[in-house]
Amino acid sequence: MAVKLTEEVQQLQGLLAVKDQLIVTKDQRIKQLEELLLAYRHKQFGVSSEANPHQGGLFNEPEDNLKEAASIEDDTPSVTVASHQRKTRPRVSIPDDLPREEIVYDLPDSEKVCPHDGETLTCIGEDIHEQLDIVPAKINVLRHIRKKYACPCCEQYLVTASKPKQPIEKSIAAPGLLAHVAVSKYADALPLYRQTQMFKRLGIELSN
Repeated sequence: MAVKLTEEVQQLQGLLAVKDQLIVTKDQRIKQLEELLLAYRHKQFGVSSEANPHQGGLFNEPEDNLKEAASIEDDTPSVTVASHQRKTRPRVSIPDDLPREEIVYDLPDSEKVCPHDGETLTCIGEDIHEQLDIVPAKINVLRHIRKKYACPCCEQYLVTASKPKQPIEKSIAAPGLLAHVAVSKYADALPLYRQTQMFKRLGIELSN
C-alpha cells in the first residue's frame, strides 16, 4: 500500500512539474508576443504613448528574435481585429475665381520637326500645372491735391476745393493703411512692433 501511494505521489509530482514547465513556456511566449506587438506599433505609428518599463531596451534586440517570436504557434483562440486604414488627405484645390498668369513653355522652332521624316510637328495638347503664388505688399502714396481758385478781377475772393474728412486728420495713414493695421492687430494678433518691422523691410519707417 505504501509503495502504491509513493508511486501516485511521484506521478502527481511529475504532472505538476510538466504543468509548471507549460506555464513557464506560455509566460515566455506571451512576453515575446507582447514585445513583438510593441515593435510593430512603434514601426507603424511611432513611439507609443503608453509607458512600459521594458520598452527602453526593446528595440535593441536583433530582428531575428522578433521573427522567431512571430513563428511560434499560439494555442489560444484567435481574435479578428479590424484592419487600420489611414485616411488620405484631400488634394488642395485652387479656386477658379483667382486671377491667373500663364507661363507658356514651348519648343524652339528647330525642335518642332520630326527627326524621322522631317514633317512639322502638330500641337496635340498641353500639360498644365497650377501653383499658388503671392505678390508682396505694395505700398502706394495717395497725394491729395486741393485746387485753389481766386477772382482775377477783384482778387478778393479765394476758394479752395474741399477734401473728404479723414479718419485721422493730418496723418500720413490713409484709411486703407489704418484698416490693415487694425485687422492685423485684432484679427491676426500681430503686435504693432511686429508690423513696424514688416513695414521697415518695405522701406517705410512707422512709429508704433
